[in-house]
Amino acid sequence: MSSKWDWQVFLQDTGGGRSYLEWMMSAWGWTLSVALLALLVALVVGSLMGILRTTPNKWLVLLGNAWTELFRNIPLLVQLFLWYHVIPSLFLSLRAIPSFVLVVFALGFFTSSRISEQVKAGIQALPKGQRYAGLAMGLTLPQTYRYVLLPMAFRIVIPPLTSESMNIIKNSSVAFAVSIAELTMFAMQAQEETSRGIEIYLAVTGLYFISAFAINRVALAIEHRVQVPGMIGGEK
Repeated sequence: MSSKWDWQVFLQDTGGGRSYLEWMMSAWGWTLSVALLALLVALVVGSLMGILRTTPNKWLVLLGNAWTELFRNIPLLVQLFLWYHVIPSLFLSLRAIPSFVLVVFALGFFTSSRISEQVKAGIQALPKGQRYAGLAMGLTLPQTYRYVLLPMAFRIVIPPLTSESMNIIKNSSVAFAVSIAELTMFAMQAQEETSRGIEIYLAVTGLYFISAFAINRVALAIEHRVQVPGMIGGEK
């Protein structure tokens, strides 16, 4: 490997009719696609499990706890291999599902266990009187969650949800293990072909930083937009 940096490596042809820069931008698109779709899965499933864990029904609490403990205590890479190698072997109909979709579910379910904890903590941080007040007004329990508890609980947990959103960008790098053409796989293959590891990995690091930082700024804007005076993080 040469000690002199050569950023023109990104303008070189890969041999497939495109430059390494075009390849890297395509890989960035795959990274963002995996991360954002997995984040959507994680927010929906994690919120649902967090809600179940705060209900009066012990069976729903058990379901939410079991889900959270299952996906929280198995390493992400192991879960990815289970989704890619084991589950399609047990359920043959899943063999037709693209590996991209399996990665989205693996990453989404893993992150949902962490979001479940945060949503549960946000709901439990609210005074119990809010739940009772909603029920006393004639709202059903689901309506009490929808109109009274969740709007305030989500405001409280925006900062930790921001961290999870940034983490999911970084955790998407495990997709290289099942041959998804995302940034980490691009970096590994391009470094082998060009022997320009410094330039390649610095560029990929920059794109990961830009992605996570953009998520952080968007979440911060949302947090400021939904602040309630007197609540955590709200102006008084």
